[in-house]
This record gives sequence, C-alpha cells and structure tokens, in this order.
Amino acid sequence: MGTATWGLTTHRDEAAEQLVEFVGAGGNLLDTSDVYGAGASEKVIGELLGTVVPRSSVVLATKAGGVPGGKPGDADTRRESLLAALDASLTRLGTDYVDLWQMHVWDDRTPIEETLSAIETAVQSGRVRNAGICNYSGWQTALAARRRLGGGPSLMSTQVEYSLLERGIEREVLPAAAALGLSVLPWAPLGRGVLTAKYRSGVPLERAKSPFFRWYVGHHLDAPRTDEIVDAVASAAAELGAAPVAIALVWVRDRPSVTAPVVGARTAEQLRDSLAAESLELPKEIRTRLDEVSAPYVGYPERLV
Repeated sequence: MGTATWGLTTHRDEAAEQLVEFVGAGGNLLDTSDVYGAGASEKVIGELLGTVVPRSSVVLATKAGGVPGGKPGDADTRRESLLAALDASLTRLGTDYVDLWQMHVWDDRTPIEETLSAIETAVQSGRVRNAGICNYSGWQTALAARRRLGGGPSLMSTQVEYSLLERGIEREVLPAAAALGLSVLPWAPLGRGVLTAKYRSGVPLERAKSPFFRWYVGHHLDAPRTDEIVDAVASAAAELGAAPVAIALVWVRDRPSVTAPVVGARTAEQLRDSLAAESLELPKEIRTRLDEVSAPYVGYPERLV
C-alpha cells in the first residue's frame, strides 16, 4: 500500500481506517518516502504503528535521495545526505529500523559507489534490513545491482511505474530485474488513476484547474492511445462483472517478475475496490486483448530489426 497522500489529502483517521483494512485483508508492505508531504506521510505512519496495528504486522518501506520541495527528478544521494535523511525518517516513523530502504531516484552527480556505501553503513548499523531502488533505467539498475562494495548488501527490489498505460520498463528494466534477481514493485498500476475509467466522461473542473493534476494525471490522460486502452479495460470489466480497477491491477499483478503492485488510495472505500482484485483471474483471451491494445513500441537495440 502506497501512502503518498497520507498527511495531505488523506487525514490521520482516514489513514488509520485504510491501514486496518489493508492489514486485515492480509496486506503487509507499507510504502512511504521522506518527500511525501515533506515527511507528513511518515509522521502519520509513526502515529499509527503500535497503536492502530502492531509494528510487526507491516513490512515498512521508505525512500531517500529525493529533494524535499524539489522538482520531480531532483536528487541527492551523497552519503551524508542519505544517512541524515534515514535518521530523520526513523524519527518520524517512530521506529529504529525500516525493512526496506529505497533510493528514490538516480543521482547523476553522485558516484554510485558513494550511494552504495551509505546503504552498506545503514544495513550494518541495523537501521535498514533490506535496500532497493526506484525509477532507475535499465543500465542504472544493472550498474547499481552489480557494483556491491566488498561484502556489502545486495539490492532486493526496484520500484518503477508500470501499468497498461506505461509499459516502458518492459524494454530493459524488467529483463535486468529478472537477470539480477530483483523484486519488482510497480507504482501507479492504475495509470495514475486514469485506468479506473472515471475520466471517460470528462474531468471535474476543480481537478482540471489543479497544476498537480495536469502534470501527474494529465501525463497519461492526454496520451495518444489512452482512450483505446481505457475502453478495453472497461469492456473487460463489463464482461467479467468486475470494476475497471480490478482489471488494471490484476493485469499488472500477473506480469512476469512482478512481486506486488503498490496501490494508493485516498479513502478506505477506494482501497477496498483495489483489494477486491486479489481474487480475480483474467481469462487468457481478455489478457491477450489487453496486451495487444497496450503493447509498447520495441525497436533496436532491444530487438534486432
């Protein structure tokens, strides 16, 4: 479960309701970041763990390396910055360790050896149990996963955007993850909300005016093949008597190398819609139809043509 909205549009009581629902349904991975709400998400989680659900009931994952208040893609993975960010995260989370610490974004200015050195120190100190990466390209993934320091830790996972509307990772990231033994945690498996089909009849004026909406959701909403893909999802949902949310999630869940999609929800009701997908299986013909309508372009050098 992703918690990017916690402490922002999802308030503490709503977050508590979601957490109880999620753990009660058998979910365990709770994903956050030090830049979500400038730490607000971590603070909410820190208030809930041990009171609403036991700390031991979740695999707690957070991130570092992004720049609080910065633009998407801004990065700082210098050793001192990462370790200071980790200590601040642990304080907000109210725990002395995290189960998974992820580098939020690649940093062109910092040698990967320095970033890995910080990870090694964090693991050896007991503050981090496992480490991963997020939003790395194929070559960045391979470089980070292979350049271990001496007897240092190996990376366990990569968290990347993956959905019927964003299949770019199939070119190099997924093959790299499979070859290197990395678990894949897809974020935005619902195409940033577009695959719920709620925008087929238009966008509410208030949301359309939001700069964040235009940047984040508009990225997929205005893409050339979006209507065709969303129509295919809605059609499959009608055939199976399921919600479009379930169709989109199950498609991602069952892709090769995927460990579990990270689902975000603003309300407990939205989360329940996502959790309902767990019992659904897609018939082969529907999966093939979705594969074909959303197939990404793959050319040279991934494919010799």
